[in-house]
Amino acid sequence: MMNLYESGLFFDEMLDGKQPKPHYRSFYQKLNAFSKAQLDEKYQQAQSSFLRQGITFTVYGAQGGTERTMPFDFVPIIIPYKQWEIIKAGVKQRVQALNCFLQDIYDKQTIINDGLIPRQLIENNPYYYYQMLGVKVPINNHIFLAGIDLIRDEHGTYFVLEDNLRNPSGISYVFQNRYVMKEVYPEFFSKHTIQSLDKQMAFMKKALLAHRPRCLPPDAEPRAVLLTAGMFNSAYYDHVFLAQQLNIQLVEGRDLVVQNEKVYKKTIYGLEQIDIIYRRIDDDFLDPIVFREDSLLGVPHIMAAYKAGNIAILNAIGNGVADDKAMYAYVPDMIRYYLKEEPILQNVMTYHLSDDSQRTWVLAHMKELVIKNVSASGGYDMLIGPHASEDEIARFKQKINEKPSQYIAQPTIKLSRAPAFQNSRFYPCHVDLRVYVMKGEDINVLPGGLSRVALKEGSLVVNSSQGGGAKDTWILKEEWQHAKPSSRRTLLDGKI
Repeated sequence: MMNLYESGLFFDEMLDGKQPKPHYRSFYQKLNAFSKAQLDEKYQQAQSSFLRQGITFTVYGAQGGTERTMPFDFVPIIIPYKQWEIIKAGVKQRVQALNCFLQDIYDKQTIINDGLIPRQLIENNPYYYYQMLGVKVPINNHIFLAGIDLIRDEHGTYFVLEDNLRNPSGISYVFQNRYVMKEVYPEFFSKHTIQSLDKQMAFMKKALLAHRPRCLPPDAEPRAVLLTAGMFNSAYYDHVFLAQQLNIQLVEGRDLVVQNEKVYKKTIYGLEQIDIIYRRIDDDFLDPIVFREDSLLGVPHIMAAYKAGNIAILNAIGNGVADDKAMYAYVPDMIRYYLKEEPILQNVMTYHLSDDSQRTWVLAHMKELVIKNVSASGGYDMLIGPHASEDEIARFKQKINEKPSQYIAQPTIKLSRAPAFQNSRFYPCHVDLRVYVMKGEDINVLPGGLSRVALKEGSLVVNSSQGGGAKDTWILKEEWQHAKPSSRRTLLDGKI
């Protein structure tokens, strides 16, 4: 039998007190049919499956860069259909507004001229690229793939924690988590009606090929490649998986060349023109002529081909200004301004430390807050006030006073938890959810996404580079809604 814990002060995805919530009951019953020895055996089998398939990521700085398998936990996050429909609508709305914002600030800049966002916040942003001003991107779409990170508070309410619009990683783990679950724990799938991932790569391929560069003849089939930084990149497995599933060639910068403002792939038969690049390298490394001249990863003169309309680059260059942590606070305003709608998903309250009054208040309340560097990712250069020492707080105060615009502050949220099974026992771990949005002519949301889990007991950091792992995410099909009305609640109030 599963040895349960009290959910206590935190919202628990699976438990209500010590009882499973209605949408987890079937899973819970099947779970209790396993002995501890069987669960241990399945745990080892799952880890072996990840290793056998080469599902790894690289941790930089760990003995010079250590390759590890993605830690996996088999207790899934299960989301009822109605709740998912609202999440789906919310992330679609958000990506549409962010794309409008990117179109605007690289063209007419109406949101700045109308006074909704301070000009200096954009123009001083390190991810705002003047080289993109006036550039016409295919189908007016800057965001081919977005990763929207969601958390839940102690009431079970969803909040957007972060928008990832540059090179969101991890989508391969969504598919591999499901594959391993079906392989190792087939018993869980016999009675659950779970939304399938089977057609998602076809949707992604369609969205990719929709980005036809404007100079491509209407009757020509676009040729696409995935540009990687190479096998030493931390997300290289992700790149290999996506190239295989999308049936496009994986290339490095040295495999491409620009001639007459057109991009060609080198082959043993000579040069072959390509039309679309799904790039997984950062803006700064794309073109050593225009950006970092020391880059060996990119393709010289590719920006000239991009501006001439002979190549599409996805995601578009310069997206970082829209997913910067400082810009995050303005996304609800963007939704109201561009879409004339109220935000479906809420932001976490955010303090801008370049504002004197907000900074003064934050410096006096550091013990209660989370401080984040607006340019950092992966849980780095971050202070979690309630867990910080006096020395750490003093150090961050100094950083804030030296570069106030480099940091934001947010209240600490009691992140929701879910059971994890590691080292032969169940215990509660904090979780978040990365939802993937694919945008071409239409917008498609991958059903589920990547549930990331802070496997280190008590930790709030879900990033794999800092000990986090992943869970499968199940979206129940509509049939579950035919359960007794008393077992259902509404919307995002967390009572489902």
